Amino acid sequence: MIQYSDDQVTVFQSALFQTTSTVIQLDESIIIIDPNWLPHEIDEIREHVNGVRGGRDCYLIFTHGDYDHIIGYKAFPDAKTIGSAGLRDHPDKERKLKLIRDFDASYYITRNYPIEFPVLDVVIEEDGQQLALGSTTLTFYKAPGHTADGLFTVIDSVGVCVFASGDYLSDFELPFIYHSAWDYEETIRQAARILKEHPVTLLIPGHGQHTTSQSEMDRRVEIARSYLERLRQAVVDGDDMALDQLQEEHGFVSEFTAECHKENVRIIQNEFQAEGSHQS
Repeated sequence: MIQYSDDQVTVFQSALFQTTSTVIQLDESIIIIDPNWLPHEIDEIREHVNGVRGGRDCYLIFTHGDYDHIIGYKAFPDAKTIGSAGLRDHPDKERKLKLIRDFDASYYITRNYPIEFPVLDVVIEEDGQQLALGSTTLTFYKAPGHTADGLFTVIDSVGVCVFASGDYLSDFELPFIYHSAWDYEETIRQAARILKEHPVTLLIPGHGQHTTSQSEMDRRVEIARSYLERLRQAVVDGDDMALDQLQEEHGFVSEFTAECHKENVRIIQNEFQAEGSHQS
Protein backbone atom coordinates (compact mmCIF):
# COMPACT_ATOMS: atom_id res chain seq x y z
CA MET A 1 0.00 0.00 0.00
CA ILE A 2 1.05 3.63 -0.39
CA GLN A 3 1.99 5.20 2.93
CA TYR A 4 2.95 8.63 1.61
CA SER A 5 2.80 10.43 -1.72
CA ASP A 6 3.51 13.89 -3.10
CA ASP A 7 4.67 15.21 -6.47
CA GLN A 8 8.16 13.74 -6.02
CA VAL A 9 8.12 10.99 -3.40
CA THR A 10 6.01 7.87 -3.01
CA VAL A 11 6.55 5.58 -0.02
CA PHE A 12 5.15 2.06 -0.28
CA GLN A 13 4.64 -0.07 2.82
CA SER A 14 4.60 -3.85 2.80
CA ALA A 15 2.18 -5.88 4.89
CA LEU A 16 5.26 -7.65 6.28
CA PHE A 17 7.18 -5.92 9.08
CA GLN A 18 5.87 -2.53 7.84
CA THR A 19 8.86 -2.55 5.45
CA THR A 20 9.08 0.51 3.22
CA SER A 21 10.08 0.98 -0.40
CA THR A 22 10.53 4.49 -1.76
CA VAL A 23 10.32 5.93 -5.28
CA ILE A 24 11.65 9.46 -5.84
CA GLN A 25 11.08 11.33 -9.09
CA LEU A 26 13.84 13.72 -10.11
CA ASP A 27 14.01 15.83 -13.26
CA GLU A 28 16.64 13.57 -14.79
CA SER A 29 16.10 10.21 -13.09
CA ILE A 30 14.03 7.93 -10.88
CA ILE A 31 15.38 6.60 -7.57
CA ILE A 32 14.05 3.38 -6.05
CA ILE A 33 15.07 2.43 -2.51
CA ASP A 34 14.80 -1.19 -1.24
CA PRO A 35 11.96 -2.61 -3.41
CA ASN A 36 10.18 -5.32 -1.37
CA TRP A 37 8.42 -7.74 -0.23
CA LEU A 38 5.62 -9.80 -1.71
CA PRO A 39 5.29 -10.26 -5.50
CA HIS A 40 2.12 -8.18 -5.80
CA GLU A 41 3.73 -5.41 -3.72
CA ILE A 42 6.79 -5.33 -5.96
CA ASP A 43 4.48 -5.36 -9.00
CA GLU A 44 2.74 -2.27 -7.61
CA ILE A 45 6.08 -0.49 -7.23
CA ARG A 46 7.15 -1.53 -10.72
CA GLU A 47 3.87 -0.38 -12.27
CA HIS A 48 4.22 2.97 -10.51
CA VAL A 49 7.78 3.39 -11.79
CA ASN A 50 6.76 2.47 -15.33
CA GLY A 51 3.91 4.94 -15.15
CA VAL A 52 6.04 7.91 -14.15
CA ARG A 53 9.42 7.05 -15.67
CA GLY A 54 9.05 8.69 -19.07
CA GLY A 55 12.40 7.47 -20.38
CA ARG A 56 14.41 8.59 -17.36
CA ASP A 57 17.28 6.50 -15.96
CA CYS A 58 16.48 4.43 -12.87
CA TYR A 59 18.74 4.04 -9.86
CA LEU A 60 18.30 1.35 -7.20
CA ILE A 61 19.67 2.18 -3.75
CA PHE A 62 20.09 -0.61 -1.20
CA THR A 63 20.27 0.49 2.43
CA HIS A 64 21.86 -2.87 3.39
CA GLY A 65 21.94 -6.50 2.35
CA ASP A 66 19.28 -8.07 4.58
CA TYR A 67 17.15 -10.28 2.39
CA ASP A 68 13.93 -8.30 2.83
CA HIS A 69 15.68 -5.22 1.43
CA ILE A 70 17.21 -6.85 -1.66
CA ILE A 71 14.36 -9.20 -2.54
CA GLY A 72 13.06 -7.03 -5.40
CA TYR A 73 16.44 -6.36 -7.01
CA LYS A 74 15.91 -8.12 -10.34
CA ALA A 75 12.40 -6.74 -10.81
CA PHE A 76 14.23 -3.66 -12.15
CA PRO A 77 16.88 -5.24 -14.42
CA ASP A 78 17.92 -2.07 -16.24
CA ALA A 79 18.37 0.04 -13.10
CA LYS A 80 21.81 1.27 -12.05
CA THR A 81 22.58 0.03 -8.56
CA ILE A 82 24.03 1.89 -5.57
CA GLY A 83 25.20 0.43 -2.26
CA SER A 84 28.00 0.42 0.27
CA ALA A 85 31.38 -1.24 -0.13
CA GLY A 86 30.20 -3.53 2.65
CA LEU A 87 27.30 -4.66 0.48
CA ARG A 88 29.62 -5.25 -2.47
CA ASP A 89 31.91 -7.33 -0.24
CA HIS A 90 29.15 -9.01 1.78
CA PRO A 91 30.53 -12.28 3.21
CA ASP A 92 27.18 -14.12 3.31
CA LYS A 93 25.59 -13.43 -0.06
CA GLU A 94 24.51 -17.01 -0.64
CA ARG A 95 22.94 -17.23 2.83
CA LYS A 96 20.86 -14.12 2.09
CA LEU A 97 19.66 -15.67 -1.16
CA LYS A 98 18.83 -18.90 0.67
CA LEU A 99 16.67 -16.93 3.09
CA ILE A 100 14.70 -15.53 0.13
CA ARG A 101 14.30 -18.97 -1.45
CA ASP A 102 13.29 -20.54 1.87
CA PHE A 103 10.76 -17.76 2.52
CA ASP A 104 9.21 -18.18 -0.93
CA ALA A 105 9.16 -21.98 -0.67
CA SER A 106 7.56 -21.87 2.80
CA TYR A 107 4.64 -19.80 1.50
CA TYR A 108 4.45 -21.28 -2.04
CA ILE A 109 5.44 -17.94 -3.53
CA THR A 110 6.55 -17.60 -7.13
CA ARG A 111 8.21 -14.55 -8.65
CA ASN A 112 8.47 -13.38 -12.26
CA TYR A 113 12.11 -12.34 -11.91
CA PRO A 114 15.27 -14.17 -10.78
CA ILE A 115 16.58 -14.06 -7.22
CA GLU A 116 20.11 -12.65 -7.17
CA PHE A 117 22.31 -10.66 -4.82
CA PRO A 118 22.80 -7.07 -6.00
CA VAL A 119 25.79 -6.31 -8.21
CA LEU A 120 26.66 -2.65 -7.70
CA ASP A 121 27.33 -0.05 -10.37
CA VAL A 122 28.11 2.71 -7.85
CA VAL A 123 29.97 1.73 -4.66
CA ILE A 124 29.98 4.03 -1.64
CA GLU A 125 33.39 3.87 0.01
CA GLU A 126 33.51 7.02 2.16
CA ASP A 127 31.36 9.05 4.54
CA GLY A 128 30.04 12.13 2.80
CA GLN A 129 30.57 10.65 -0.67
CA GLN A 130 28.32 12.43 -3.14
CA LEU A 131 26.67 11.61 -6.44
CA ALA A 132 25.18 14.28 -8.68
CA LEU A 133 22.13 13.29 -10.70
CA GLY A 134 21.47 16.38 -12.77
CA SER A 135 20.58 19.16 -10.36
CA THR A 136 20.12 16.77 -7.41
CA THR A 137 22.89 15.80 -5.01
CA LEU A 138 22.88 12.48 -3.17
CA THR A 139 25.07 12.33 -0.06
CA PHE A 140 25.91 8.97 1.48
CA TYR A 141 27.08 7.97 4.95
CA LYS A 142 28.23 4.60 6.19
CA ALA A 143 25.79 3.27 8.80
CA PRO A 144 27.11 0.10 10.46
CA GLY A 145 25.70 -1.40 13.63
CA HIS A 146 22.48 -3.09 12.65
CA THR A 147 24.56 -4.76 9.94
CA ALA A 148 28.11 -4.09 8.79
CA ASP A 149 27.02 -2.81 5.36
CA GLY A 150 24.44 -0.16 6.30
CA LEU A 151 24.08 3.02 4.28
CA PHE A 152 22.35 6.35 4.98
CA THR A 153 21.28 8.38 1.94
CA VAL A 154 20.35 12.06 1.90
CA ILE A 155 18.68 13.22 -1.32
CA ASP A 156 18.62 17.00 -1.55
CA SER A 157 16.32 18.02 -4.39
CA VAL A 158 14.28 21.10 -5.15
CA GLY A 159 11.57 21.40 -2.52
CA VAL A 160 12.43 18.23 -0.60
CA CYS A 161 15.35 16.77 1.34
CA VAL A 162 14.88 13.06 1.96
CA PHE A 163 16.79 11.07 4.58
CA ALA A 164 16.53 7.34 3.84
CA SER A 165 17.72 5.75 7.07
CA GLY A 166 17.37 2.02 6.40
CA ASP A 167 16.84 -0.07 9.52
CA TYR A 168 17.35 2.87 11.89
CA LEU A 169 15.04 5.57 13.29
CA SER A 170 11.79 3.63 13.07
CA ASP A 171 8.78 5.01 14.90
CA PHE A 172 8.23 1.69 16.71
CA GLU A 173 11.19 -0.62 16.16
CA LEU A 174 13.95 -0.53 18.76
CA PRO A 175 17.55 -1.20 17.67
CA PHE A 176 18.26 -4.69 16.38
CA ILE A 177 22.01 -5.18 16.66
CA TYR A 178 23.32 -7.86 14.32
CA HIS A 179 26.83 -6.42 13.90
CA SER A 180 28.14 -4.08 16.62
CA ALA A 181 26.63 -2.09 19.48
CA TRP A 182 29.57 0.33 19.43
CA ASP A 183 29.05 0.96 15.72
CA TYR A 184 25.29 1.27 16.22
CA GLU A 185 25.79 4.01 18.79
CA GLU A 186 28.14 5.89 16.47
CA THR A 187 25.63 5.54 13.62
CA ILE A 188 22.94 7.11 15.81
CA ARG A 189 25.34 9.98 16.52
CA GLN A 190 25.86 10.21 12.77
CA ALA A 191 22.10 10.42 12.27
CA ALA A 192 21.94 13.32 14.73
CA ARG A 193 24.70 15.12 12.81
CA ILE A 194 22.87 14.56 9.52
CA LEU A 195 19.74 16.16 10.94
CA LYS A 196 21.79 19.17 12.01
CA GLU A 197 23.79 19.52 8.80
CA HIS A 198 21.12 18.78 6.19
CA PRO A 199 17.71 20.48 5.82
CA VAL A 200 15.84 17.17 6.08
CA THR A 201 12.14 17.53 5.35
CA LEU A 202 11.22 13.84 5.07
CA LEU A 203 12.67 10.95 7.07
CA ILE A 204 11.91 7.47 5.71
CA PRO A 205 12.93 4.47 7.84
CA GLY A 206 13.16 0.95 6.49
CA HIS A 207 10.33 -0.17 8.79
CA GLY A 208 7.46 1.96 10.01
CA GLN A 209 6.15 5.43 9.33
CA HIS A 210 7.81 8.34 7.57
CA THR A 211 7.84 11.70 9.32
CA THR A 212 8.09 15.32 8.22
CA SER A 213 8.41 16.59 11.81
CA GLN A 214 11.86 17.69 12.98
CA SER A 215 10.89 17.10 16.61
CA GLU A 216 9.79 13.55 15.74
CA MET A 217 13.09 12.92 13.94
CA ASP A 218 14.96 14.11 17.02
CA ARG A 219 12.74 11.96 19.24
CA ARG A 220 13.62 8.85 17.26
CA VAL A 221 17.32 9.57 17.60
CA GLU A 222 16.88 9.97 21.34
CA ILE A 223 14.82 6.78 21.67
CA ALA A 224 17.59 4.75 20.02
CA ARG A 225 20.34 6.49 21.99
CA SER A 226 18.55 6.03 25.32
CA TYR A 227 17.72 2.38 24.65
CA LEU A 228 21.32 1.54 23.75
CA GLU A 229 22.68 3.39 26.78
CA ARG A 230 20.27 1.68 29.17
CA LEU A 231 20.84 -1.71 27.55
CA ARG A 232 24.60 -1.41 27.84
CA GLN A 233 24.33 -0.34 31.50
CA ALA A 234 21.99 -3.23 32.31
CA VAL A 235 24.40 -5.70 30.71
CA VAL A 236 27.40 -4.24 32.57
CA ASP A 237 25.49 -4.33 35.87
CA GLY A 238 24.07 -7.80 35.26
CA ASP A 239 20.62 -6.31 35.95
CA ASP A 240 18.21 -8.99 34.74
CA MET A 241 15.14 -7.01 35.80
CA ALA A 242 16.21 -4.02 33.70
CA LEU A 243 16.97 -6.33 30.77
CA ASP A 244 13.49 -7.86 31.01
CA GLN A 245 11.94 -4.40 31.07
CA LEU A 246 13.93 -3.34 28.00
CA GLN A 247 12.74 -6.44 26.14
CA GLU A 248 9.15 -5.35 26.76
CA GLU A 249 9.71 -1.93 25.17
CA HIS A 250 9.63 -3.33 21.64
CA GLY A 251 6.67 -2.19 19.59
CA PHE A 252 5.50 -5.72 18.76
CA VAL A 253 6.63 -8.06 21.52
CA SER A 254 6.98 -11.57 20.11
CA GLU A 255 9.32 -14.55 19.92
CA PHE A 256 11.11 -12.69 17.13
CA THR A 257 11.77 -9.57 19.22
CA ALA A 258 12.77 -11.78 22.17
CA GLU A 259 15.43 -13.45 20.03
CA CYS A 260 16.61 -10.06 18.75
CA HIS A 261 16.85 -8.85 22.36
CA LYS A 262 18.98 -11.87 23.27
CA GLU A 263 21.27 -11.13 20.33
CA ASN A 264 21.57 -7.49 21.42
CA VAL A 265 22.60 -8.62 24.90
CA ARG A 266 25.03 -11.21 23.55
CA ILE A 267 26.81 -8.71 21.31
CA ILE A 268 27.14 -6.13 24.10
CA GLN A 269 28.45 -8.82 26.48
CA ASN A 270 31.05 -9.87 23.92
CA GLU A 271 32.13 -6.29 23.27
CA PHE A 272 32.34 -5.59 27.03
CA GLN A 273 34.44 -8.69 27.58
CA ALA A 274 36.69 -7.87 24.64
CA GLU A 275 37.20 -4.34 25.95
CA GLY A 276 38.09 -5.71 29.38
CA SER A 277 40.60 -8.14 27.88
CA HIS A 278 42.15 -5.34 25.87
CA GLN A 279 42.51 -3.10 28.92
CA SER A 280 44.07 -5.86 31.00
